[in-house]
Amino acid sequence: MKRKSIYLVLALLVLALLVASIWVRQRNGDYGFNVLQRRGGTYWIKMGADDARLPPSMREALKDIVPAVSAGQFHWREAEPGFEVADMPVMSADGEVDRILLNRIDPQRFRFAVRSAPAGDKGLDEWERALPSAVLIVNGSYFGLKGQPDTPFISEGEQLGPRQYNARAGAFVAREDGSAALHNLVQADWQDAFTGARNAMVSYPLLLGEDGETHVNVKSRWLANRTFVAQDRSGRILVGTTKEAFFSLDRLASFLKDAPLDLKMALNLDGGPVACQSVRLNGFQRRFYARWEAQVREGAPKGTEVSLLRWPFAQATWAMPVALTVERAR
Repeated sequence: MKRKSIYLVLALLVLALLVASIWVRQRNGDYGFNVLQRRGGTYWIKMGADDARLPPSMREALKDIVPAVSAGQFHWREAEPGFEVADMPVMSADGEVDRILLNRIDPQRFRFAVRSAPAGDKGLDEWERALPSAVLIVNGSYFGLKGQPDTPFISEGEQLGPRQYNARAGAFVAREDGSAALHNLVQADWQDAFTGARNAMVSYPLLLGEDGETHVNVKSRWLANRTFVAQDRSGRILVGTTKEAFFSLDRLASFLKDAPLDLKMALNLDGGPVACQSVRLNGFQRRFYARWEAQVREGAPKGTEVSLLRWPFAQATWAMPVALTVERAR
């Protein structure tokens, strides 16, 4: 009887695993299996706003009065002709609360591509191995439950993502002629913006518009590592990643508006632990793995309640199903 009970338990476990595998396959495809293999899944843990498990940047941003910040001193360095790098400190009255890893690129000297790996088998390291000629790799726009692009998307001439989409924010477009630019879609059609594109993606929200004003009207306390793509008034493309998680989207937009970057437009890309960055230039290397994302609920019974995103394999790096890359122009 004891042996039969053991066999029954084992059979039930196998059945449960089979049912779970079928459910994951239907809901998340290969992406779901790779998430489980790579980091063991994802979950949220609740805590207070002053919990020591939160990084200092988040605790600063969760104060009753969020510290005012401005750009600290920084210097552009031309690592290669047409490609400059910088680290811009984000300073409050008490010191540095974040840092933005910046890249400023001449699109006449470098080509941009957007890429998709919906299986979830490519994080920063795997993208580097797959694209040895890429000098910049960051995460791109949003993706769905199966890792597919969640917004209109063209990758090396192939259209991906939804064909019907109500875009009211912005798009990054790199054309066959080597030009690259941001497009404001508030009163424009994304299909028109994509005309002649070799690589393109819609994203949201539009942080800065051509009017020089922020376009994020909703206040939020959702904190995360952030990635953005921008265009300055000289036509250069800037790509930036925050090292910490001090910024909500509305405060990031306000910061970029006042930062000494001469920006014409700026577009948010996906954020959180997926917001990683690799730079591989002659004489300059940068590799950054993001870690942070938190939702914040005001008015909870015990005060501000923070839900911090975590995963079982703590040292695992996240897959990047959508990526923006830069290569030397051929």
